[in-house]
Amino acid sequence: MRMCAPVGGLLTALAVVFGTAVAFAPIPRITWEHREVQLVQFHEPGIFNYSALLLSEDKDTLYVGAREAVFALNAHNISKKQHEAYWKVSEDKKAKCAEKGKSKQTECLNYIRVLQPLSASALYVCGTNAFQPACDHLNLTSFKFLGKNEDGKGRCPFDPAQSYTSVMVDGELYSGTSYNFLGSEPIISRNSSHSPLRTEYAIPWLNEPSFVFADVIGESPEGGDGEDDKVYFFFTEVSVEYEFIFKLMIPRVARVCKGDQGGLRTLQKKWTSFLKARLICSRPDSNLVFNVLRDVFVLRSPSLKEPMFYGVFTPQLNNVGLSAVCAYNLSTAEAVFSRGKYMQSATVEQSHTKWVRYNGAVPTPRPGACINREARAANFSSSLNLPDKTLQFVKDHPLMDDSVTPIDNRPRLIKSDVNYTQIVVDRTRALDGTVHDVMFVSTDRGALHKAVSLENDVHIIEETQLFQDFEPVQTLLLSSKKGRRFVYAGSNSGVVQAPVAFCGKHGTCEDCVLARDPYCAWSPAAAACIALHQTDGPSRGLIQEMSGDASACPASSPLPFPPPGSSSLSCLVPDSSSSPRSPWPASGPGPDSRLQVTLLPPFLSDQAQHVHALGTFHLFCHATGPADVHFLWEKNGRELEVCVPAQSHALPGGRAHVLSWLRDALRESAEYRCSALSTAGNETSKVRVTVTRLEATQQERWTRELATWRAVVGEHDRMMQSWRKEWERCNQDT
Repeated sequence: MRMCAPVGGLLTALAVVFGTAVAFAPIPRITWEHREVQLVQFHEPGIFNYSALLLSEDKDTLYVGAREAVFALNAHNISKKQHEAYWKVSEDKKAKCAEKGKSKQTECLNYIRVLQPLSASALYVCGTNAFQPACDHLNLTSFKFLGKNEDGKGRCPFDPAQSYTSVMVDGELYSGTSYNFLGSEPIISRNSSHSPLRTEYAIPWLNEPSFVFADVIGESPEGGDGEDDKVYFFFTEVSVEYEFIFKLMIPRVARVCKGDQGGLRTLQKKWTSFLKARLICSRPDSNLVFNVLRDVFVLRSPSLKEPMFYGVFTPQLNNVGLSAVCAYNLSTAEAVFSRGKYMQSATVEQSHTKWVRYNGAVPTPRPGACINREARAANFSSSLNLPDKTLQFVKDHPLMDDSVTPIDNRPRLIKSDVNYTQIVVDRTRALDGTVHDVMFVSTDRGALHKAVSLENDVHIIEETQLFQDFEPVQTLLLSSKKGRRFVYAGSNSGVVQAPVAFCGKHGTCEDCVLARDPYCAWSPAAAACIALHQTDGPSRGLIQEMSGDASACPASSPLPFPPPGSSSLSCLVPDSSSSPRSPWPASGPGPDSRLQVTLLPPFLSDQAQHVHALGTFHLFCHATGPADVHFLWEKNGRELEVCVPAQSHALPGGRAHVLSWLRDALRESAEYRCSALSTAGNETSKVRVTVTRLEATQQERWTRELATWRAVVGEHDRMMQSWRKEWERCNQDT
């Protein structure tokens, strides 16, 4: 029998190493495969690109805009289709589109891009329409298009691959998109019958932007200055203020005033309130900068004094997969726009233009400001009354020098080996009264991460594979209505509906508590992990501990902490269980042999399921049972030929707690089995580990290995702490 070198101090040593490990490698505690959880799906044969979602809480209806179709689905169960309406492109339009060099089979179709509420009985719908964008009204009673056939230029992109965003405010559409076929004229506009406005076609205003998100935020009633509601636009654009040998991308937030009427002479039919600023999302201690904005979510809650917005970012040169989530207070952005410094262009040698801070006098009223009580007192009742000096200044100085910084000046979450695409955030209250912001972040491989900030760390509660084919999630939507909390995700192939928590999947009290999910609590009366938002009963007696301390869990039998010196360490190899050198005591007849074997969570299915080719990963098993309990590891049905470390702790009553961990790397996907064997019975845990990429760098492998072991050690440490508390309590009782 082959033996390994002693590794008794491995767990302690790793715990020390993790103190200096990269902090952006948290891994999901649990990974749910697509088939393992209850997901509701919708897909219509022959229809693709389900990229526009709109939820009507009042009607309990989810509206879905796809390629050449709009659907109305039951929001409680999206597999139930209520209505459908098709908007196809004529063969003549397809032919003209193809003559311009576009694909007749894909690009020259009608991709629904704008899906906004127009009234209680109609939706405003725009599509690319074979590179001739058009808009129409959809009657919600008959669920038929009214044939308005409005010009969609400036409201909807020409190209289905172009970026866009829109929001409906008081029946007027605010949008960010391109105004021409080539995509070279980006604009932010308000499409209004009485006061249409747009940005200037000038690089200082918009420089090759990629539009991400838009929303309206009403002025707070406590504001006191009589200001206007504001519409915010989020996008990434090519920098004008920094010089590099390549195009440096900069994330931006821009703001316009809802009551803006344009200027009388200067800036006629143009925004007089358009200002933009840089969004900062970086980790200063590591010089890590995330400068490409992917998505934004505005969080509003009665428990918040002001709205917050969460942004998903990636670095510009993201060849290894790295993503971050930053959170911002609205007041931080408003302070930049209302009190910050402006930038100006300065001509330097060789007629090169450089942007620098403007330190000169600022006209009154302040350029870019909304009309408020102070302005009206000075007889400026509308932007049409503003002096040309103020308007010319904002025309030449749309960019702020000050930047919008995140809360705590650092990201809420940094994750390696992943490209996040979309985000929604829910604010929920745990049993102890603590309020938590739960982030649902989707990936470009069809997965959804659920994360929560705990003390000074971020905990990824779980990963759920929403789409079997690992396709990118294109859009996310959250329903947080009382008693109905779902996340809806759209992709190229369809829409998936998932509950905000899979509490019922946690089979034991320990597993329920260790999940540290604010939605879930253990009910001793029901002997089940329940979703708090689905129960109206009293919370007394429920067990939830966001620190992961499971000592409050009831136990069928005491779980005493092992006394010093009762641990042994070995190396499992084939037939080691029957070897006379095995550390496990021989089992004889008597009550010990009838003790139950129990595998403890997290099971193999809760651990690594997607790895990079040749990237090192770890799996571990632990169980309790009779003194002769031991492990058998199998790979693709065959017993492993390598050394697998195992550690045991002797427990009172002839019982034992055993732990074993496996390190491996794969070229091809494989199934692993870990079986706890004893004379009293057997239990098996298994997982299918899928190889997701052909190669991985040494840095990626090291980062992943550290991250996995960090989770392993943390889980083991929490379990042992729980046992120690139980043991001390038992000692006090006796």
